[in-house]
Amino acid sequence: MLKIRSVPAVLALLVQGAAFITVLVFLAAVNQGVGELFETDKVVPVYVLVLMQALFAALYSDWFRMADWWRWIHLCFPLVVWAMFNAHIPSELYLIGFAVSVSLYWTTFKTQVPFFPSAPWVWREVTQLVPQATPLRLIDIGSGLGDMPMHIAKSRPSSHVEGIEIAPLPWLISVLRAKFRRSGVSFQLGDYRALNFADYDVIFAYLSPAAMLALWDKAQHEMRPGSLLISLDFDIPGVQPNRCIQAEHGSSALYVWEMA
Repeated sequence: MLKIRSVPAVLALLVQGAAFITVLVFLAAVNQGVGELFETDKVVPVYVLVLMQALFAALYSDWFRMADWWRWIHLCFPLVVWAMFNAHIPSELYLIGFAVSVSLYWTTFKTQVPFFPSAPWVWREVTQLVPQATPLRLIDIGSGLGDMPMHIAKSRPSSHVEGIEIAPLPWLISVLRAKFRRSGVSFQLGDYRALNFADYDVIFAYLSPAAMLALWDKAQHEMRPGSLLISLDFDIPGVQPNRCIQAEHGSSALYVWEMA
């Protein structure tokens, strides 16, 4: 097995490309001339080629030691594309889907932080963690549709609550929802890595495992003593949280670190 350090999205493209080349080489090896490879529907059924692409891609993702769930993506992706092609879906729908996906996931290929909405139990627990008597500055980094910041702002009106989101569509929706609800939350479009964490007493994050070590490094350098870093679902490898709050159903947790 190989371990290649690369952005997962880029590695995924390499895996699919390697699988495609392997399919071509395999066909050539069984006496299919290179010039005839693109007319293989006359000899080999297209679904067989698609299945080969899916299987080779899944094998290569395992060889390159990608996460387990990537193997299922590589296995299913060619099959889904082939099924959608045969469904004769209007091309306009693909364009709309592409535009919505870009607006939602934007720079996920670089930040490795996809769109993750949080649940109501999280909003309630974070609200309880925020002291009631003292006005604080809180920010949700990766605020999505803005539910949690607006919930906290309503429960803690004396505190200054912000949200920052890098994807334009969730940010726009959160801004419009805040105006409609007359919420005092300030939502900004941008990358949380450009913020100065020293400006905040509480920082809430619902990111991804790939982002946690860099987040902790930034928090250590910038956050003031006594301030809180709260992460939903993703802990920091090798760093013991001060508190861990489990959801009632047990499949999710909040990790809390108080900065020294």
